[in-house]
Amino acid sequence: MEDVEKPIPADDEVLIKLHAATVFTGDCEMRGFKFPISFWLPLRLFIGILRPKRPILGQEFSGVVEAIGKDVTRFAVGDAVFAASGGWGAYAQYICLSEDKPMVHKPENITHEAAATVPTGGLNALHFVRKADLKPGQKILINGAGSSIGTMAVQLAKAAGAEVWAVDCAIKLDMLRAISADHVIDYTREDFTKNDVTFDAILDVVGKSHFSRCLRALTPDGRYLLANPRIIPMLRGVWTNKTSTQKVMFALAGEKLEDVQHLADLLADGTLKPVIDRHFALEDMVAAHRYVETGQKIGNVVITF
Repeated sequence: MEDVEKPIPADDEVLIKLHAATVFTGDCEMRGFKFPISFWLPLRLFIGILRPKRPILGQEFSGVVEAIGKDVTRFAVGDAVFAASGGWGAYAQYICLSEDKPMVHKPENITHEAAATVPTGGLNALHFVRKADLKPGQKILINGAGSSIGTMAVQLAKAAGAEVWAVDCAIKLDMLRAISADHVIDYTREDFTKNDVTFDAILDVVGKSHFSRCLRALTPDGRYLLANPRIIPMLRGVWTNKTSTQKVMFALAGEKLEDVQHLADLLADGTLKPVIDRHFALEDMVAAHRYVETGQKIGNVVITF
């Protein structure tokens, strides 16, 4: 923990006092620089060679506007908002963001803790479920369904009318049934690629599915969606897209204002119900990271301020 200067908003920025943030698996990977070797050089150039250019982690948050720049028109002091931070800065009591960033008003019926879980996981889930192009009654399998992204993807796919197969470890299966997964699979006991069921889409959140076996588990025009891609599967995906009617997709989600607002609307009407495993205080960030790195978190881990 360290004291830093309280940020001052520029003319087009808002100063937000944070009420909640999350510990995302990506935060742990960034902190520990746990990335494939092929990504090391570009990432080092982006985040800093010897030390981080942006030392405060944190990808998503919810809070209250405390001050605004003179050119800000979308927000006023006292507004409750939530947003993706752009990858950095949410592990602090205050953050400044430009008003044109993907930031929206928090629905009144949703807590700050629930809203904070949505921007990163929700945006990625929305992106890949849209890429799956699901029709009512089609089958989608989500590998890593108990994760931040996975729990959102299960609910979005159900809202699209799909039959959802959810894969994760045993301690998460009851939760997945509770958020309306049609079928659940414990990956430690069953290999979903060997159960003779074919899927219209497979979404791999954790990046550990077997490429060739997943293609065989797809329908002839199925979509294989890689939310945590590695270089070799990406290269194989490019070749598959050129030589097959099946499609491999791995472009990550952008952060669009209209998409965050769509997620806010789904929160407000109850279509999306955030799954929160545990709460930690900001001062207990080390313990929060250690827990997330066990791989046992169910949905989201929330940091409270």
